[in-house]
Amino acid sequence: MSFEVDVTKRLEEVEIAVSFASDAGVTALFGPSGSGKSSILNMIAGLLTPDRGRIAVGGQTLFGEGVNLPPEARHAGYVFQDTRLFPHLRVRANLLYGAGRGEAAIAFNEVMDLLGLGPLLGRWPRTLSGGEAQRVAIGRALLSNPRFLLLDEPLASLDRARADEIMTMIERVRDALKLPILYVSHNRAEVDRLAGQVVPVHR
Repeated sequence: MSFEVDVTKRLEEVEIAVSFASDAGVTALFGPSGSGKSSILNMIAGLLTPDRGRIAVGGQTLFGEGVNLPPEARHAGYVFQDTRLFPHLRVRANLLYGAGRGEAAIAFNEVMDLLGLGPLLGRWPRTLSGGEAQRVAIGRALLSNPRFLLLDEPLASLDRARADEIMTMIERVRDALKLPILYVSHNRAEVDRLAGQVVPVHR
């Protein structure tokens, strides 16, 4: 499944413009902080409307040509930098929140095994390490039965050991589930390890 993105958006004094097509397992948006990488993800997710252009995933137009699908119709699994876990729900309930239904839905046990989440199910988010919380956030995104994943700086707040652990998990998701992944980072080593295609994003 491929990404086809050609959009522009003006935010205050900055114009964000990007154009790329990719069918790599992981496509990275790479550039410095403030260059608009997260805004591009938000446009693809339907949280921000481009001024012009086209967005398509797997041949389905999400924006452009008279189309502007709402976020829930785009079926994106979005993992934010700050994880956004619900503090009042234990890990199991966080994972099951918004879980997908139907024959194509990813099995709960498959995600538990893939990400090693079994030992965390009874814990509260406040007791999780940064790496554990990111694994839960990725698991929750997968269980929503997405067509593609958007990962926004998922390693930014982690130490080296935890970052390496999460990169291994992302590689497992890429290889086992074959979901197209759009990955935002300003870290060259992360991008070189994970991405099959790198899209530079400049200020």
